[in-house]
Amino acid sequence: MSRIHPPAPELQVERWLNTEAPVTLESLRGKVVVLHAFQMLCPACATHGLPQAKKTRQLFAAKDVAVIGLHSVFEHHEVMTPAALEAFVREYRYVFPIGIDRPSPGSSIPQTMRAYQFQGTPSVVLIDRQGRLRLSHFGLLDDMALGAAIGQLAAEDVAAPLIADAVRDEGAHANEGCGDAGCPVG
Repeated sequence: MSRIHPPAPELQVERWLNTEAPVTLESLRGKVVVLHAFQMLCPACATHGLPQAKKTRQLFAAKDVAVIGLHSVFEHHEVMTPAALEAFVREYRYVFPIGIDRPSPGSSIPQTMRAYQFQGTPSVVLIDRQGRLRLSHFGLLDDMALGAAIGQLAAEDVAAPLIADAVRDEGAHANEGCGDAGCPVG
C-alpha cells in the first residue's frame, strides 16, 4: 500500500533574492524541490544547512532539481533585516533563489514556517515532481541521506520512505536554544 502525500503548501514570501521573478511551487512543477529553511544567525544553518544547499545546487542538474532557500526568522527580528540578509547572501555567494518568509501578524512565527509546521532551523523539505510534500526534517541531515533522497525522487515517483528513521530522528532531540544541531522554536 502506498502512502498518500499531501500537496506542499505554497510559499508565503515577502521578497525574493537571486531571482528576477517570484518563485512559486507551481512554476517548479516537474522538478524535485529542495527547500532549505534557515536563519542567518542560526549556527547549524551557517555551518551545515546553507553549505549543504549550495552543494546540492552544484551537484544536481537544474532541469531536475530546484534548490530554494527560505529565510524564516522567528527570533532576533531586529537584526535579521533584508539588508543584512542581502549582505550575508552576497558574502557567502549563495546564488540559488532565497525567499524572505512573510511575517505573521501577532506572531513571531512567519507564515511559511507555520504552514509547514517547522520545528525550527535548519529545516529541509523535499517536494516531488507533482508538488507533493515528501520530507520535512528539522536539524542536521546527513549529506549522503539527503543526496539519496533527492536521487530517489529524481529517478522515480514512488511513495516510499526517503531516509532511515534513525537519520530522520536526529534533529528531534536538539537542546534548548541555538546550537550545533539547530535553533528550535520556542
